[in-house]
Amino acid sequence: MRTLWKIACGLALIGLASGASLRAADQYGLTKGTPDLKSIGALAFGPAGILFAGDSQSGAVFALQTGDASGDPSAARYDIPGLNVKIAEVLGADSQSVAIADVVVNPLSGNVYVSVMAGRQPALIRVAGNEVSRVELKDIPFAKAQLVDVPPDRTEGEGPRARNPRTATITDLAFVDGYLLVSGMSSAADPSAVRSIEFPFSEVKPGASLEIYHGAHGRVENNATVRTFVPFIINGEPNVLAGFTCTPLVRFPLSELKPGEKVRGTTVAELGNRNQPLDMIVYQKDGKTWLLSANTARGIMKINTERIGENPGINEPIRGGGTAGQPYERIDERDPAWKGVVQLDKLNDELALVLTQTDGGALHLKSLPLP
Repeated sequence: MRTLWKIACGLALIGLASGASLRAADQYGLTKGTPDLKSIGALAFGPAGILFAGDSQSGAVFALQTGDASGDPSAARYDIPGLNVKIAEVLGADSQSVAIADVVVNPLSGNVYVSVMAGRQPALIRVAGNEVSRVELKDIPFAKAQLVDVPPDRTEGEGPRARNPRTATITDLAFVDGYLLVSGMSSAADPSAVRSIEFPFSEVKPGASLEIYHGAHGRVENNATVRTFVPFIINGEPNVLAGFTCTPLVRFPLSELKPGEKVRGTTVAELGNRNQPLDMIVYQKDGKTWLLSANTARGIMKINTERIGENPGINEPIRGGGTAGQPYERIDERDPAWKGVVQLDKLNDELALVLTQTDGGALHLKSLPLP
């Protein structure tokens, strides 16, 4: 879900061409082999064409060297209807069994990477122009970070509330200043978590436990899962803006997300109940910084981030499905091209990459002007 956001100066000098792949592999602690992924979900790019992939079933994150470290993202354009069918053809699978988990843009090349589960088999797909191909994961440079606070692999709750927390171990990823941020559920008493893992992978520590005030529910919660998040600078300091189900938007200072600590976030917006955020990006336009959020039931929201650092937070109930906090507009209500977005990423300074789904289930990968 996340492209490269910011890398420390020393890292930014690495991997300007695909020929640097092996040198980068040594620098970043990657060794040649075959990663033992049991599942594949959230994706994010780091330095030198390295792609991070979340494996909730294993409770691990993999760093995969793609060798894709140069190109012209400013020239990239996409218009591929029936992407799920094309992926199924590449994998030799039934299109009904293909489930796309995440879609990200490589900021060094403009190529697109797609995490796919074909039944129970994980696969990684590359889309370059109109070419859809499988990324072979045999005998490649890679590294693995095994999480230390993985939730149990069992169904908890009953009826429509029954959930297996293991499937939400890793919900989103972002690479920030030499650290990989990993959101999801943990085994802690307060299970909603964000983990911070130094890269190259070294010691993996427990995540910070998150607590939020959920206006739509009128209470403090510690078990609401971050569904998607973005790094965001406020007054010169890095923060995380996290989207939760039903649908609070919550700010956490990155400096407070320390291993094992419990952190109360600031709920800067309530965006309506009976809804789940799917993906978010940050971009600049007309001299302002905007947050673009795709949702299951409330379309595409263009959220105004002005004065977000001064927002005191929502601490009172928001009833009747109402909204509050940072203002927003529904882009899909005025532009049908944005209807049905289930994944998005920033393609370049002018364009977004989106994956839309029709009522019949067909998936369309396309680029659209940032609104």
